[in-house]
Amino acid sequence: MKNVRWATAALTAIVAAGLLVAAASARDSSSTKQAASIKACALLPDTVSSTRYTLFDAPYLKAAFKKAGVAATVVNAHNDPQKQKNQAQQCLAQGAKVILLDQLDAVSGNSITNLAVSRGAKVIDYDRLVVHSKASYYVSFNNVTVGKLQGTGLVAGLKAKGTYSKHPVIAELNGDIKDNNAKLFKQGYDSVLNPLYANGTFKKATAGDQWTQWDPIKGRQIFDQILARNGNNVAGTLAANDGLAGAVIASLKAHGLDPIALTGQDATPTGVQFILAGWQSGTVYKSVRTEANAAAAAAIALVKGKPVPGVNGAVSGTKSILLTPVWVTKANWKLLLTEGFLKKSQICNGDYAQFCK
Repeated sequence: MKNVRWATAALTAIVAAGLLVAAASARDSSSTKQAASIKACALLPDTVSSTRYTLFDAPYLKAAFKKAGVAATVVNAHNDPQKQKNQAQQCLAQGAKVILLDQLDAVSGNSITNLAVSRGAKVIDYDRLVVHSKASYYVSFNNVTVGKLQGTGLVAGLKAKGTYSKHPVIAELNGDIKDNNAKLFKQGYDSVLNPLYANGTFKKATAGDQWTQWDPIKGRQIFDQILARNGNNVAGTLAANDGLAGAVIASLKAHGLDPIALTGQDATPTGVQFILAGWQSGTVYKSVRTEANAAAAAAIALVKGKPVPGVNGAVSGTKSILLTPVWVTKANWKLLLTEGFLKKSQICNGDYAQFCK
């Protein structure tokens, strides 16, 4: 009888254990199903290097995924590489099979890409390429062309101000040396400017070719120093984006100086206002809607197992969708309104309303 009681107890324990395992398994399965709530994830870098990520990229990407019926999340790392990696981990835990990555630097970009690929997800480099990474695709504008537009735009600005033929002193405020895009922009505008330095048409300002980390505050400090080193004699500045152009303008105004030939990029509302007011020569318009839609279309195709549309090249061995930028000046700025990129109310307000009549 004793052995029977022990056998019965053991059997009861085994059955109970089995029920516990089954229950745990069911909970794990339920948890997995709950966690797998998205198919795609967009990792945006910051809100400082450009206002575009908040104003344009995020809403356009969200709208494109929603229209396609693909569950997705769009997050911003606020210039924190570790935060961006944490966001990637969260996206993968939620079931993301495709990640759009606009990286903050090459090290963290490669780390995130390797993590995603190890989890069976595909990565699309968005706007910035992580060179030689395991990304499947790259979606951006032709960044060398962006730089060439800036270079030729600066030349046109100097001619418009009558200073081109006077051996003007030129400064260059580059983006972030860790940003591959910034290097490509510089490659483009240097291809225009370097021959003019070499033949004596232009003179590069003393200490006048510097990297800014895309920080307008640092850009302002650098340009103040350039003015001091060159006796306020700077006739033109290649500013890599509108934020840096704004830093140059603030410095010029603080020193009581007149407008100079000045470039920008991103077609921000403030940049366009400065163009209309005569403080900025032009800006590069990159339709973020076009870029976001192209990137979302690529991600959606990968999620659904379909061919990726729009591939038209390769950069550093990565299949690429390269889009065409536009140089915007006073002559064609309303293109930004007709394409819905900006609203008239964003530009034609306050002191700037007079320039829109």
